[in-house]
Amino acid sequence: MKTIYLLIVLAPLFGAAVAGLAGSRIGRANAHRVTVAAVGLSAALSLWVLYQHVWGGAPVFNETIYQWAVAGGINLEVGFLVDRLTALMMVVVTSVSLAVHVYTIGYMHDDAGYQRFFSYINLFTFSMLMLVMANNFLQLFFGWEAVGLVSYLLIGFWYRKETAIFANLKAFLVNRVGDFGFLLGIAAVLMYYGSLDYAEVFAAADAAPAMTMQLFGTEALVATVAAILLFIGAMGKSAQVPLHVWLPDSMEGPTPISALIHAATMVTAGIFLVARMSPLFELSDAALSVVLILGAITALFMGLVGLVQNDIKRVIAYSTLSQLGYMFVALGASAYAAAVFHVMTHAFFKALLFLGAGAVIVALHHEQDMRRMGNLRRYLPITHVTMLLGTLALVGTPFFSGYYSKDVIIEAVALSDRFGAGFAYIAVLLGVFITALYSFRLYFLVFWGEERIDPHAKAHISHLPRYVLPVMEWPLIALAVPSVVIGYLTIDAMVFGGFFGNAIQVLPANDVLAIKAESFHGPFAFGLHAAVNPAFWLAVAGAVTAWYLYLRNPGLLPAINQRFAPVIRVLEQKYGFDEVYSKGFAGGGRWLGSVLWRGGDQSFIDGLVVNGTARTVGRIASVLRGLQSGYLYHYAFAMIVGLLVLLTIFVGSSRGWF
Repeated sequence: MKTIYLLIVLAPLFGAAVAGLAGSRIGRANAHRVTVAAVGLSAALSLWVLYQHVWGGAPVFNETIYQWAVAGGINLEVGFLVDRLTALMMVVVTSVSLAVHVYTIGYMHDDAGYQRFFSYINLFTFSMLMLVMANNFLQLFFGWEAVGLVSYLLIGFWYRKETAIFANLKAFLVNRVGDFGFLLGIAAVLMYYGSLDYAEVFAAADAAPAMTMQLFGTEALVATVAAILLFIGAMGKSAQVPLHVWLPDSMEGPTPISALIHAATMVTAGIFLVARMSPLFELSDAALSVVLILGAITALFMGLVGLVQNDIKRVIAYSTLSQLGYMFVALGASAYAAAVFHVMTHAFFKALLFLGAGAVIVALHHEQDMRRMGNLRRYLPITHVTMLLGTLALVGTPFFSGYYSKDVIIEAVALSDRFGAGFAYIAVLLGVFITALYSFRLYFLVFWGEERIDPHAKAHISHLPRYVLPVMEWPLIALAVPSVVIGYLTIDAMVFGGFFGNAIQVLPANDVLAIKAESFHGPFAFGLHAAVNPAFWLAVAGAVTAWYLYLRNPGLLPAINQRFAPVIRVLEQKYGFDEVYSKGFAGGGRWLGSVLWRGGDQSFIDGLVVNGTARTVGRIASVLRGLQSGYLYHYAFAMIVGLLVLLTIFVGSSRGWF
């Protein structure tokens, strides 16, 4: 099995190296063949690994692959931990990545950086696999930083575009804040639990659950401090308030990478981290409450921002922020299996929505404003149907995948008695209405109503009705299938059937899913339960509201916008986070740097210390030069004066004058 795991990880790295280093020599077609084949191999082997772990009786694999060094008794290693949690994440990452790779052949076919893009997305897949397969914190950190690096390269892929460069720098800096907390968390784990290996850390934490440390003059639980610090890292990668600001701007990258980041790779890293660290988080109700409350805030308030976005990709981006909030709510309620279940279902329908949006953008000659679309179902029938299926999954339509994963989170948090659970329940319920409203707003504005297409774009699409190439449509169809059925097929085993085994550990007192399992009677009955489920009727209300406002009676919108202008202004400004960070932190940092440069560097160091010293030496030298006249009587006179001074001092000292 070790060879199989190495192949899964190294195949995308090989593809990235070939396309990146030899892309110009092998040509565009061979570059995508190599990279797609590499990810396809990883995807096929990952499916086989999942099959072996679920049905083949394969044991948990936890071994060191390579030892870097031993420092102070601490082993620095590359190692793999492959259990059912890892195997599932491997399948999600590689299968969505494969769909994105195939789609990219059509989307990027005219781009000058074709080979470079394929190299980057292969490298992205490798980095995420290293992260989810790690069995120690050092390798986890390597994968963590590697996905951050590649996301920086991909968001700024069009590096001649100023907004893209600003967006990738923003993502880089915001994630550095999260990574600072993440590093401190790893340091705390190493200091108090004495290891970087997951199994050893979990065993040490379980052996001393009440271990404390001194923090700011008070005694704090080590598990709480370590868990919250690790969660700060997760907040950065998975874009939770207040470290969420980078994710909407990541839309400046090509659409395929938007799909990959938002669906299966970078943003899911934080969810995976908390789920993997469940033995540590379960020791601290305080840490789980922090996760729960921040997740609820993100789910509700980022969804509201999605209501006022007009860029098709940004609407879906804010949807991702909101859905990530749902996942963290589940984690905070100790419903780890439900969170990972939603990661899986969300990966498929969110990738579908992003790739569908990309097809619309390409068809309209790179138009992204939904106000300049309308009635596109006439031109893009396959994109229309698949995006409708993705939308139905996202809003939680009964028997669709999103219904099962989202509803089980809502019911789990309703059963939780953890601090903050009441607020979280209200937030995720309201979030259902908001999700349906912005999702169907997008759907109706893009595919229904009157045509508002720019004449140039309309001429383009009218003459090229098949401009969305089949190579872009097949991934949409492939992603639409699991978006509809995978929730129905897997909820029983994954959420209530102990699918994850010991990979996820929950204290009996916290196991809300065990309570919910008592009333679960299969996926079909769970789907019928929607009739008495408030979340379902809130979703219906959101969809009907969108239909009425954007199709039936759009004349109401100006009056509504005027009446709620202050609220809409706050939402359009995204609660002012960007202004605070750009003008406050970044602007304040630049101002402080300017002060230190002018006052400290120029005036004090250069002006006073360096140049001032040189000028002082010059002045003294000038005076001394004047004393060196070369005349003997001048030197004799100076010697007599000096002798008189010395005699005066000697006599005065002996007689007590001084």
